[in-house]
Amino acid sequence: MSSENVNHKRRRVLSYATVAVAAFGAGFLGVPFVKSWMPSQRAKSAGAPVEVDLSKLSPGELLRVEWQGKPVWVLNRTEAMLERLSTAPADALVDPTSKSDQQPPYAQNEFRSIKPEYLILVGICTHLGCSPTFRPEVAPADLGPNWRGGFFCACHGSRFDLAGRVFKNLPAPINLLVPDHYYKTDNLIVVGTSGEGVA
Repeated sequence: MSSENVNHKRRRVLSYATVAVAAFGAGFLGVPFVKSWMPSQRAKSAGAPVEVDLSKLSPGELLRVEWQGKPVWVLNRTEAMLERLSTAPADALVDPTSKSDQQPPYAQNEFRSIKPEYLILVGICTHLGCSPTFRPEVAPADLGPNWRGGFFCACHGSRFDLAGRVFKNLPAPINLLVPDHYYKTDNLIVVGTSGEGVA
């Protein structure tokens, strides 16, 4: 076939069509690939702040919620619990005045909270990441006569008081973490951000 018989217009149309199909195919394959780099909706929501309704939390009750894939505890401490915290022997605790950076500045106090009655903690032991058990009773047989209530990690025996402060000479080196939080209303806290309106 001689070059004189070649239809250049047809060849050009076929070339453009091939390029267009290839570009469409690359886009069709590329979109899922690029999307795979982005966090899923589930991952986005797992890291988002969590609202906790305090109105149904009775005195002495512990509420468990999830934030960033971690357990977060919200404890409504009774007057008796607060009194036991105030009279606890400071020399038995690693950081009795909560001066470390394990809590936001507004929780650097003996109660480690904005409002004394509500404690918000990440429920993960600071030793090896187990989740301690809430043990509010005083002097149970298995924890001894000096136990005044708190959190006990059965994995390696670490003990924390009702403010999440760790006792000395135990595996956990530091207090339980107090996450950023604030009161959106009197009965609603937001865990995961300091937000506005910290009381």
